[in-house]
Amino acid sequence: MSRLSLAVAIPAIALSSVASAQDRADDIVITGRALSLTTKVTGQTVTTVDEAAFRNTPATTIADIVKLSPGVAVTQGNGPRDVIVSVRGSNARNGFGARNIQVFEDDFPVTQPDGLARFDLTDPHAYGAVDIVRGPSSARYGNYALGGAVNFRTRRGRDIQGLEVGSDLGGDGYGNVYATIGHAGRGYEYAVFGSFVGGDGATGHTGYQTGTLNAYATYALGDRDRVAAKVIYNEGEFALSTRLSYNQYLANPYQQGCERAATAASGCGTISVLVNGVNGTRIAQTAAEGDLARNDRRTIAGLRYEHDFGADTTWRTQATFDSRVVNQPTSATPFKGTLDSYNLTSDVTHRTGGTTFFAGIFYNYLDNQSFSFNKTPAVRNGFGAPTQTVFGDIRNLGARARVEMTVTPTLELIGGIGIERSTIDVRQTAYAYPLNASPTITLIPARRDFSNVAPEAALFWQALDAVRLHARVGTGYGIPQANSLFITSAGVFGNNTALRSQKNTGVDIGAEIAFGDHLTGEVTGYQEWFTDELVSQSAGVNLLAYTSNVPKSLHRGVEVGVSWRPLPGTKIEASYSYNDHHYTDFSERLTAGTMSVVVDRDGKAIPGVFPTFVNARAGYDQPRGALTGLGGFVEVTYRDRYFIDNANLLEIPAYTLVNANLHYDPPKGAGWWSRISLYASVQNLFDRTYIGSASVIANSLNAATGAQNPAVVLANTTGSIYAGQPRTIYAGIKSRF
Repeated sequence: MSRLSLAVAIPAIALSSVASAQDRADDIVITGRALSLTTKVTGQTVTTVDEAAFRNTPATTIADIVKLSPGVAVTQGNGPRDVIVSVRGSNARNGFGARNIQVFEDDFPVTQPDGLARFDLTDPHAYGAVDIVRGPSSARYGNYALGGAVNFRTRRGRDIQGLEVGSDLGGDGYGNVYATIGHAGRGYEYAVFGSFVGGDGATGHTGYQTGTLNAYATYALGDRDRVAAKVIYNEGEFALSTRLSYNQYLANPYQQGCERAATAASGCGTISVLVNGVNGTRIAQTAAEGDLARNDRRTIAGLRYEHDFGADTTWRTQATFDSRVVNQPTSATPFKGTLDSYNLTSDVTHRTGGTTFFAGIFYNYLDNQSFSFNKTPAVRNGFGAPTQTVFGDIRNLGARARVEMTVTPTLELIGGIGIERSTIDVRQTAYAYPLNASPTITLIPARRDFSNVAPEAALFWQALDAVRLHARVGTGYGIPQANSLFITSAGVFGNNTALRSQKNTGVDIGAEIAFGDHLTGEVTGYQEWFTDELVSQSAGVNLLAYTSNVPKSLHRGVEVGVSWRPLPGTKIEASYSYNDHHYTDFSERLTAGTMSVVVDRDGKAIPGVFPTFVNARAGYDQPRGALTGLGGFVEVTYRDRYFIDNANLLEIPAYTLVNANLHYDPPKGAGWWSRISLYASVQNLFDRTYIGSASVIANSLNAATGAQNPAVVLANTTGSIYAGQPRTIYAGIKSRF
């Protein structure tokens, strides 16, 4: 795989057949001869974004990295560092974290067995590259890989060879102090990263502080044995604002003057809390008044062992422990939980001639212990009577196999299959507190077993020296979330245990073109057929998001990436993505009072998905002389308008953002000043007010007429919108020792 320092990278089938020295070192020290997870994926569309693309930028969240890939859209999640990453429209409906894609770090899993990963887990300054695999990939990555996979790779000790310290400052009280120590020697390598980050946030009540430790080390036990170890620790305190209705956003996008509900300015969001935390009288509170917040702690520890049976056969075994402890008074029903998981894999790679054989088994287990409560007016610690508990476990057990066969020097065939048995075995206890009556307790057990098979086939053809082609058929699947089994379409606790696995069969055809080192490009077209797609949407303010199955939907689109270096030091990079995602078989029931209507959604666009988005960057870095490393760039981001309801009535406006960057990053060995790097950046240069995130909302009926309420009514549906970041200036300095 070529290692590209591109804002828009070309798919990971190498543009050059000669691996770099660092690739060869990776093979020897880190992965041996085992089949790599994401760095050498053949026959599939893969983008690698190298550290050079984001090294001299604020990189406040991982959005600053992954947004540079075609086919990837990023929106704001719940909290200042949380972002939602959507690959080909996957995860677009989710309000936080990552679902429908598998996430890894240094080949260790970050997605837990319930399908959730959080992108506020670590600091982007720790990373040296990120690989984004696009398209349904359950044959390779298992459950939840409907949209593909993302693998973050931390910086290697050999690239550091000492100590680096840095600091970033920015508007709205943003500050980040970080350091990395790393070294590599004969048979060993390590890198340890730590940071402390905080900020006040542009939107009212969105301040935060979070600390991160991230370490990765490898050690050769001998000529045939290697071990790798991984540790991630993150803990953060996040103040959260409420999501707004569209009309509230127009009136007060950054929620200023919202300290108290009694004196709140126009457009402030509120939640309704019980005065005594059980039943009876409710009062309205703003986010600041109720001190809505998250205090989450994540600990991941993994160990990988590899043994070569000979020159052609490698056995690899890996174990990962992942603990997620959450305390989230974020709404009218605060949530607490401890979710510890265990992930085991073991596989064998055998290479003979031009053919690679791979086979492996895997098992993962999540122990779910979670609690929900009524919120009281007593700010962050205002936990009232319990509303539900969920105890149980989620298990995935399976096997996968793959063969990559070189038929001719220019043609390679790939085939694979994954088989998986998943079990959700959980028990919900729901608590109700009727007025003037005794509390009721309802136990709902849910034991669901799912069996899924995911085949794939692909070919890769070196048509010409400058042209590479691939074609692929892949499949993906994802079981429901455990909590989705206990939330009805009314947005309240109850039985929703009939949910089925969602499945995706996709075809994509791609081409790469390389005209020397100055112009490279890629284009990929895809079409994916979903069955039983799991969709979630808000039932309204103070109600819970619920999930349902859509019998059939169609996802299709085009992804284009270009990188051009017309003159020494100049670079122009751009990506274009088009998504046409719509329902082909879906009828939705809407109810209001005694009215109940079934509405046909066939042909409607799937809400939350950007139809078109573009990223482009034009820059210059002085290539030689005394000012080598002095440069800058201008970056433009465009996001098309999109719907946020199944009836396609309420549309979020399009927006265009411009960022500007100036930096000085001299090469190593240029003198004492080469130990210092500087940058200054302006994000959202023209201070555009835009919607940074909009959760999907439920359509509703007019109780008198039975007609669907129009967009002017939906525009008052709260719990959906966060404003994007206004113009913000950042500056940073980094020193190497």
